[in-house]
Amino acid sequence: MEKVHWEGAVNARRVLGDVYRMGRSEWLTARGWRQAYDDGVRTVIDLRNLDERVRRATDPEATDVANVGIAVVHCPTEDTEHEAYPLALPYLNHPRYYLENVRIFPDLIANVFRALAAAEGKVVLNCSAGRDRTGLVVTLLLLLAGRPELVGPQYDAGVRGINEWRRTSPVRHPHERYLTESEMARALAERQQALAEFAGAVSVRELLVEQGVTAAEIAAVRRKLLGPSG
Repeated sequence: MEKVHWEGAVNARRVLGDVYRMGRSEWLTARGWRQAYDDGVRTVIDLRNLDERVRRATDPEATDVANVGIAVVHCPTEDTEHEAYPLALPYLNHPRYYLENVRIFPDLIANVFRALAAAEGKVVLNCSAGRDRTGLVVTLLLLLAGRPELVGPQYDAGVRGINEWRRTSPVRHPHERYLTESEMARALAERQQALAEFAGAVSVRELLVEQGVTAAEIAAVRRKLLGPSG
């Protein structure tokens, strides 16, 4: 779980191969975007709902990402107009809801994989915290890559990363707060159990094929994760 140090980035790290994860893209400074570009990033896949993709007064000055040379692709993992939304109140905030999310919105999950297959260069996945929507997709990616042993550690790092941000964040979260180490240990034990149950219950390739993702697209995603021989 190699951390990356793009200026302003929160909860940012390399997942595997050419795939990275992080929290809100608006946290990145202009220098941070250039650093990501210099590291080979050419695509950001934003998993948030449209109304979440807004700037805050505490965010750095807006950057014209297109001019930097990085494409931002909007691929929400949920449909806010669906009768089942939200699956979890007040938002998807725990692996116990991952399987239901995949069951209700398989087409949206498939769209993320199509975007990954078509993406130029290295790719960054982001949601709001870089924890659960990103964690859901990263889990599926690691399973597809045949690296289930990385699922737990990746999620652990994501949970701890955003928790550390909560310690000093200039914006108080409406539903979450910084957890002490003992609180974090209890929370992670419960979350990791739910994550393992999800990982054991989902067939990623079957899900993608059922949604019309082609063999060539699946192979392209695997190459992002494992390299040309993957």
